[in-house]
Amino acid sequence: MSTIEKRYDLVILFDVKDGNPNGDPDAGNLPRIDAETGHGLITDVCLKRKVRNYVSLKNEEKAPYSIFIKEKAILNNTIEQAYISLNIDLQKDPVDPADGKRRKSGQGQGKEVERAKQFLCQNFYDIRTFGAVMTTGANAGQVRGPVQFTFARSVDPVVSLEHSITRMAVTTKEEAEKQGGDNRTMGRKFTIPYGLYLAHGFVSAPLANQTGFSIEDLDLLWEALEKMFEHDRSAARGLMGTRKLLIFEHASKMGNAPVQKLFDTITVKRKDETKPARDFSDYVVSVNKDQIPQSVTLIEKL
Repeated sequence: MSTIEKRYDLVILFDVKDGNPNGDPDAGNLPRIDAETGHGLITDVCLKRKVRNYVSLKNEEKAPYSIFIKEKAILNNTIEQAYISLNIDLQKDPVDPADGKRRKSGQGQGKEVERAKQFLCQNFYDIRTFGAVMTTGANAGQVRGPVQFTFARSVDPVVSLEHSITRMAVTTKEEAEKQGGDNRTMGRKFTIPYGLYLAHGFVSAPLANQTGFSIEDLDLLWEALEKMFEHDRSAARGLMGTRKLLIFEHASKMGNAPVQKLFDTITVKRKDETKPARDFSDYVVSVNKDQIPQSVTLIEKL
């Protein structure tokens, strides 16, 4: 595995058509919207979930690409399994404890925690990428991930629509009797007609070296960001897809330019302001390359 020696910052543009890209459970699963501006929002957690799902599907949950945060997972069991794999018996005294005793039975301490943390980083892609809090249960410490995302925000305000839908069946016999055999179930569905979303991301080389996040892992991240919607289809989410991935590659570990100045070189504008956008072709994405320092390389994907 090749270590990362450069800092990376990124901008990802993706869109949704006739779907709900990220429902808000606090608002009846309505699309997330900035109440003041009307712009659509998608959480960083949602984006990380899609990356995790893509990596899981591609690598069939095999180490070193296992996924720690996944559906129906019991995290404490996974942490405990790490100690079992390392042949560390958490019921006995540690080999070289700081005070000669185990402070709590069934819980790692001292150098054991660091060994378990390294084991989990080596085997779980999302831990060495996004980090994780593993201080519960058997305790494997805490990992600060080198890759982070911001919320995605729509370029323009979006309109949240509510649709009535009908299922030509009922769940129980009692419901059928109440309807006299009509057997219909009414429901609601929420969509936005169209939204182009923009999110920012960051890759820290020093933190990557701490978790073991490698060049190979980075290449997989770029692939996942490009293709994460291709295997995440859902009737509720409509048509979604990555449109552009713009990566700023610095010449050094610590970076060669403030990230805000780099992001400011990217402009996304609607071609015709007099009518609402309904497709990616309604926008123009431009980059002012003259404002990018020579020590930073722009990599454009898609």
